Amino acid sequence: MSGLTVHRAHGSGSGDVAEGLLTMLAVAVVCLLAAGYGRGVQELWARRGRGRVVGGPRVTAFGAGLVVVLAADQGPVHRVAESSYAGHMAQHMLLLLVAGPLLAAGAAGLPLTMAAPRPLRRLLARLRAAPPLRRLRRPAERALLAAAAQTLALWLWHLPGPYVAAVDRPVLHAAEHLSLVVTAWLLWAPVLGAARHRAPAPVSLLLLVGTMLPASALGAVLTFAPEPVYPLRVLGPDPLADQQLAGLLMWAPMDLVVLVAALAVFLGWLLRLDRERPDRLATDRSAMPPASGAATEGMVR
Repeated sequence: MSGLTVHRAHGSGSGDVAEGLLTMLAVAVVCLLAAGYGRGVQELWARRGRGRVVGGPRVTAFGAGLVVVLAADQGPVHRVAESSYAGHMAQHMLLLLVAGPLLAAGAAGLPLTMAAPRPLRRLLARLRAAPPLRRLRRPAERALLAAAAQTLALWLWHLPGPYVAAVDRPVLHAAEHLSLVVTAWLLWAPVLGAARHRAPAPVSLLLLVGTMLPASALGAVLTFAPEPVYPLRVLGPDPLADQQLAGLLMWAPMDLVVLVAALAVFLGWLLRLDRERPDRLATDRSAMPPASGAATEGMVR
């Protein structure tokens, strides 16, 4: 039987109701994030001047990230994902490689905090000052935790058991997408977020390469598996080809995006070192005691 005609539990009956409710909830959350971010940016600009603290490009990136989240879960992308594993993988790559980096580039922490009610702000301040969370505020440790979280989420949801459960149950499907976009957001924040929260360049390079390798390994497993590793009912009309295409969709875009980002981080690091070196040399020279005339004459000779 064609994979396009088999029954999917979240495609009919009570699944339609649950999926509709989850869709409305997702739209409401996205609208709430957009409103909170906009309110926070407006307050920051009113205090510091338009375009200060959070610039226009960051605002645009955050808005685009929210649009990509909605586009990945609705419309043509969603319909393709319902009919094939490769379509589902394309959906996941949109969340991991497009929505996550755009949301991270939006530097939303401060605007969303500014938009929160005062009691909630005080609670967040107390939590940030707590010893366990104080360590996580360090960019390097937050980056390592984010890398581990994304790797775990990526592998967990692409194991046969959890993947089939997500296909059959709308709530798990929503949890799958939520975990992917949140972990991607956290992963890219130390690389693309506000400068004060970015990890050092060497840490960012290790972060990107360290998350690329497990994803590439998973993509290679799916691409070169001699037979389908998932039940045929969750694959397309040609199950093995569908699985192989899904593996390539994970493997190639992930490697390309991460390698480009790692190259950009590396080049930026070299440029900063080149700019800082003359300053250090000038400082060292100014700190040296002035040479005496005789000593200087001897050096010239």
